[in-house]
Amino acid sequence: MRESAERLLLKAGLRPTSQRLGLAAVLFDGHDKHVTADDVMHLASNAGVDVSVATVYNTLGQLCAAGLLRRVTLDGGRTFFDTNISAHHHVFFEDDDRLMDLPGDSIQVTGLPDLGDGATIKSVDILVRVERR
Repeated sequence: MRESAERLLLKAGLRPTSQRLGLAAVLFDGHDKHVTADDVMHLASNAGVDVSVATVYNTLGQLCAAGLLRRVTLDGGRTFFDTNISAHHHVFFEDDDRLMDLPGDSIQVTGLPDLGDGATIKSVDILVRVERR
């Protein structure tokens, strides 16, 4: 797992420090996931990766900047990090604080305005909020 994490980091232009390698190994284990920084701390701890909270936040930011993670920010600033970087949307289950992927082609968006000044729309992110009663 660490070898594939090292290749991933190098390909993204990130130096494969031991902390980055450990975090990349728990994040990119072949399963898509939506995690908070706290979740990453727990995953790292369970995997025996010794990192500080600051290192987790810094590394998550670096992985986002490198295009390896997608940041999903909810109201109030709560942030999830998504290992699935393909074009897709999300459902947020408010009752259990859980995100689920929706395929990008499952929702059609029409009528987007012309923004002028040479601006082009990079992406449209839709978050569907659900509660169970």
